[in-house]
Amino acid sequence: MKLWGGRFRESESKLMEEFNASLSFDKRLFLEDITGSIAHVKMLNKCGIVNEDECINIINGLKSILKDIETGKLEINGEYEDIHSFVETNLIERIGQDGKKLHTARSRNDQVAVDMKMYAKKVSMNIVKCIDNLLKTLKEKGEENNYIMPGYTHMQRAQVVTFTHHMMAYYSMLKRDKKRIENAVEILNESPLGCCALAGTIYDTDREFTAKELNFKKPVDNFLDGVSDRDYVIELLSSFSICMMHLSRLSEELIIWSTKEFSFIEMNDKFSTGSSIMPQKKNPDAAELIRGKTGRVYGSLMAMLTVMKGLPLAYDKDMQEDKEQFFDAADTLEMCLMVMQGMVSTMVVKEKKLKEAVKQGFLNATDVADYLVKKGIPFRDAHRISGEIVIYCEENQKSIEELSLEEFKAFSTLFEEDVYNSIDYNEILKKGIKKIMKL
Repeated sequence: MKLWGGRFRESESKLMEEFNASLSFDKRLFLEDITGSIAHVKMLNKCGIVNEDECINIINGLKSILKDIETGKLEINGEYEDIHSFVETNLIERIGQDGKKLHTARSRNDQVAVDMKMYAKKVSMNIVKCIDNLLKTLKEKGEENNYIMPGYTHMQRAQVVTFTHHMMAYYSMLKRDKKRIENAVEILNESPLGCCALAGTIYDTDREFTAKELNFKKPVDNFLDGVSDRDYVIELLSSFSICMMHLSRLSEELIIWSTKEFSFIEMNDKFSTGSSIMPQKKNPDAAELIRGKTGRVYGSLMAMLTVMKGLPLAYDKDMQEDKEQFFDAADTLEMCLMVMQGMVSTMVVKEKKLKEAVKQGFLNATDVADYLVKKGIPFRDAHRISGEIVIYCEENQKSIEELSLEEFKAFSTLFEEDVYNSIDYNEILKKGIKKIMKL
């Protein structure tokens, strides 16, 4: 059964049926579709559009369909156009003529809009929970491994930080991701149910009632916008893309750190794979897959921006493309967050390697310059002197802190014994990063 067809003389071609159908992917909206329909028929009864017996019969029929789907007794398949026609057809087959009254004062346009908004809210809050789990793991892993390590700019050793501080940088990024998603959910939380096709209905309906039943804060203000709004899909896809970008950056660092050249961390076997030909290999495939899937989520965002950019009001069939893009991006992000949480929680951080990298990197060169500035030398001159000291250390295979006072004085007579306190890495951390490393 189709929800339309009375105006047509010829049947839809099989090719068009296949091209037009969305059941294969929008079937995951069955809970939202049935929940929205129950709220709608309750409203119809409240407003005197269907009577009490009809209302009870329809609700019981919808609940039985939901139960059968959830238990596997009723499989969502067959030659149905979409999840909406699947549910309504099965309802009519179960309860008869009363089932045909369900769609009174409703269009598929507002039906699909409310289903999609409800699903977007649910999935987004599941993603927020995954972000919370990863935030907790990043903080715990950082606190457990509060080791000194190099901080980098341009992939060159720059200044000393701690592993804790590095993990907390990603903690800050993901906190912003969480806020972005929560803000998008707050903005979308208006019900389009009751907009009908684009201009409401002649029936005296109660949109406030259905909005409350479905846990929306209010009905949308404009019917045309209500059925054609997909801003929330685009905004969530944007938030998902930014979050994936952060996960990809962290993945890249974990990949680099796990190489023999760095050897800062070791990935757990649970999140690594091997080579089919090289038995010594332990590949960081979990991190690489996250890095790769980032482009996939970006693609969904760009696809939706492209779909929506030229659409006139109100609803157009192009908008059917929102579902696969959103479903895939949300599924991908949720999986990536869970994998990253598992990867970070099980990885081993190598304290000795981190400290060795600090020693080899002249990471206290800036502190030498700052020491001279405090002695009265202009910063540009102090910067030059410190650079000359680094060259001397490279040529003599020494670290800055290994230089004698006499060697320091060869560059400036202002150096005194207190220079060693200024370039001690533990002291540097106490003076600098400790002030901002608030967990």
